[in-house]
Formats: sequence, structure tokens, C-alpha cells
Amino acid sequence: MTAVPPAPIAGSGVVARLSRLDRLLPVWIVTAMVAGLLLGRLVPGLDRALDAVEVGGVSLPIALGLLVMMYPVLAKVRYDKLDTVTGDRRLLVPSLLLNWVLGPALMFALAWIFLPDQPAYRTGLVIVGLARCIAMVIIWNDLAGGDREAAAVLVALNSVFQVLAFGVLGWFYLSVLPGWLGLDQDGLRVSAWDIARNVLIFLGIPLAAGYLTRRFGERAKGRAWYEARFLPRIGPVALYGLLFTIVILFALQGEAITNQPWAVARIALPLLVYFAVMWAGSFALGRGLGLSYERTTTLAFTAAGNNFELAIAVAIGTFGVTSGQALAGVVGPLIEVPVLVGLVYVSLAARSRLFAQPATDDPEGPQP
Repeated sequence: MTAVPPAPIAGSGVVARLSRLDRLLPVWIVTAMVAGLLLGRLVPGLDRALDAVEVGGVSLPIALGLLVMMYPVLAKVRYDKLDTVTGDRRLLVPSLLLNWVLGPALMFALAWIFLPDQPAYRTGLVIVGLARCIAMVIIWNDLAGGDREAAAVLVALNSVFQVLAFGVLGWFYLSVLPGWLGLDQDGLRVSAWDIARNVLIFLGIPLAAGYLTRRFGERAKGRAWYEARFLPRIGPVALYGLLFTIVILFALQGEAITNQPWAVARIALPLLVYFAVMWAGSFALGRGLGLSYERTTTLAFTAAGNNFELAIAVAIGTFGVTSGQALAGVVGPLIEVPVLVGLVYVSLAARSRLFAQPATDDPEGPQP
């Protein structure tokens, strides 16, 4: 995938400046979702066949799609620039607060507001809110022209906090806080090792591959060749991996989605509110803190995205594949994917209006 050029061309629209592949992204996403749903409905036993082999509790085809999806973007990161990100407290501190304080609290509140009579769906939403994004957010950030190095750092931090905090926060929001408020309580039994394993597989492998590719590619051919020749060739692979993942995911869960349309609609409403509030609030916060467009965008997408793979795995492992909690986890990507694709375009439009002179924190200029 190609990054968006940093300066708008007079008289041209934001969408017109995207590559043709990226410009039609909503079409590809919707097509992949429909294809997955149709496959799941029309091919008997496909879901069982796809789910027969798992990696870290996730279907092997989905695992492969995630790895393919993340590798090209992580190969684009300039790892020698990461120290400029870790030293910016205006980015790191707000990101941690948004992801691990505001995000779970907001999802808890929305779950109780919109689903007071549906404890299973409500619990599933809380689990989605606890699973902070470590995968697809890199794609959305890259499409919107965000700071790749900043995204890599924030994803790494989310991964560490996910291992340490997911189980504790699950216990707090499902058992402790409802008791304090006089509400129904539900437990969550999840292994810290299972979470760590998912992080190591779905972030560690493509991160190591991306780092080694850049290190040895630049050493052999130089940075100019690596960024001008090699990266454009592997860039579209991320989109292919994303679309493949969506097709497989919806093929696996298509029956649950299509058999319960009213339940899907009820679960979808708080998710829509959640994504809108988290993204818009984070974008406004970044702008208010004086961050560049690139880092404001990264802050917004890393705060709004969720790790639905982990949420689905935890919900199924704890409550069962046919549970309401699992259905809520499945609805997560059904809503998140098209909404965050739409927010990519909103972000790009806001760039030309709110950031008259788009800045870059990299003195060497934008990356391809």
C-alpha cells in the first residue's frame, strides 16, 4: 500500500490522490465481507474445515492472512527513527490513557446503556473493549498517511499492556465494578499465556520479518533502492492479506451473523457509537495537543481499533462457540472494518482542512 502524499495538490480531492487500489478500498472490503458470508452459507462444512487447524486459538487461514497483512507495513517502518517517537510524551501518555482507561470504560458504559437486558452480548462487548488493536490498525494508519514509526511503537506498547492487563481488567469490569454499581456480575477466565502467545505470533513474527527485511535490504542495496523499488512491490500484499482475512473470518462466522439479524443490529449500535467517539475524541485530542497530522492520525486509529481476533478467541474459549459472547465478538469486525475504512477518508479530508501545512516529524521527508 502506498502512503498518501503529504501535500495536497491544488484543485484535487483527497480521494483522487490515493492510488486506484486504495481508492476502491471500501468496494474491496464490502466485496470480501459478502464473499465470506456467501461462502459460509453455500459451502456445507466449510466453517469446520477452516477451523480444523488453529494457531494460538485462531483459525490457521486467518492466522496466515494476518501475518501476510502485517508484514509489508512493518517492513516500511524506519526502525532507526523509533527513538523520536518514544521521547514524545504528548503521544505516548495520551495513547496509553485512551487505550487502557477510556476505551474499556466507554465500552463498559455503552454495553450497559444499550444492552441492559442482554448479559451475554454485554459481556462480549466488554471483552471487545478490552482487546486493544495490534494488527489491522497498522493498515488503517498507513492508508490514512499516519506515522508508521509511531504506530509501531504504540502497537508494541499495546501488546505488552495486553498481556499484563487483559485478565485483570476483565475481572474488574465483569466482576468488581458491576458489584460496586449493584449490577449483574459475570466472570472471565483467561490465561495470560494465551494472550502472550497471540501477541508473539501475530505481532512478533511479522515485526521480526519486517525488521530483518529492512536491515538486510538496506545493507545490500541502500535505503533509496529499498524504499523506491522494493517497498512499492510488496505494498499491495498487505491489502491482499487483509481481504483474504476478511473473507475467511466471515466464512467462519457467517451463519451466526445471518441467522440472528436483530441481535446483530442491537450489538452493532453501541459499537458504532464506540468507534465514532473514540476516533473523533482521540483525533481532537491530538490536534489540541499540537501533534502533527501524522501522529494525530496514529493516535486516533490506535485508540479506536480493537483486536477482534483476541476478543473472539477469548469469548469462544470461555463461553463457547455458540454463546452470545462469541456472537458479540464476531459482530465486532463486521462493524469495525467498514467504519474504520470510512474514517480513513474522514482523516484524509480533515488533513487538508485542519492541517494547512501538513508536517512530518521525519527530516528526511515522507516515506513511500
